[in-house]
Amino acid sequence: MKKRAEINNLSNDELFDLYKKEEQAIYFAELYRRYIPLIYGVCLKYLANKADAQDAVMDLFEDLNKKIMNYNISSFHSWLYTVTKNHCLLKIRKEKQFHFEDINEAIMENSDFFTLSDREQSEEHASALSYCLTELSREQRINIELFYYGNKSYADIVTLTGYSLNKVKSYIQNGKRNLKNCINRILEVSDFR
Repeated sequence: MKKRAEINNLSNDELFDLYKKEEQAIYFAELYRRYIPLIYGVCLKYLANKADAQDAVMDLFEDLNKKIMNYNISSFHSWLYTVTKNHCLLKIRKEKQFHFEDINEAIMENSDFFTLSDREQSEEHASALSYCLTELSREQRINIELFYYGNKSYADIVTLTGYSLNKVKSYIQNGKRNLKNCINRILEVSDFR
C-alpha cells in the first residue's frame, strides 16, 4: 500500500485502478473525497435541501465503499454521477410517495424558449394578459404561473402540485392556448374602438 503523500499525487484513474487491484479502502476514500463537490451538487439539485444532500453524500460513501467491487465500471466519473442521481430519485420517491418520471431535459420546454407572448408586450397587451389569467381554470392558472413566472420545471410542478406529469403538460398547453385566444379577443375589440 502506498503512503498518504503518494496517494494524494495519484490521478483519479490511478486511484480507481489501485482500488480495484488491492481493494484498500484508503484508495476509494481519497477518490470519493475528490468527487464530494460533484456528488453534493447533484444531491442538492435533486433533494433541494442542504441537510438531505449532506446525508446522501454520507449514505452513498457507505453504500459504494461496500458494493463498488460488484460493478463493472469503465468511467468512474460517469458511473458515480448516475449512481448519485439514482440514489436521490429513489429517496424522493420513498419520501414523497408518488411516481416521479425522469424527464429528458433536452426536450423539456422551459421559459427561456417559450413565452406567454411571442411579441413585445404593450401596456394594453400586459393588461389583457393580467385579465385573461384570472379567466383560466384554477389548475391552468396555477401551472402557468409556476412554469412561466416561477421558472419551475415540469418535474418541480409535479412535486409542488401533486398532479401527474401528463396533467401538468396539459394544463400548461391548454392554459397557454386559452390565454392567447383571450388576449387576441380583447385586443381585437380594443382595435375597433
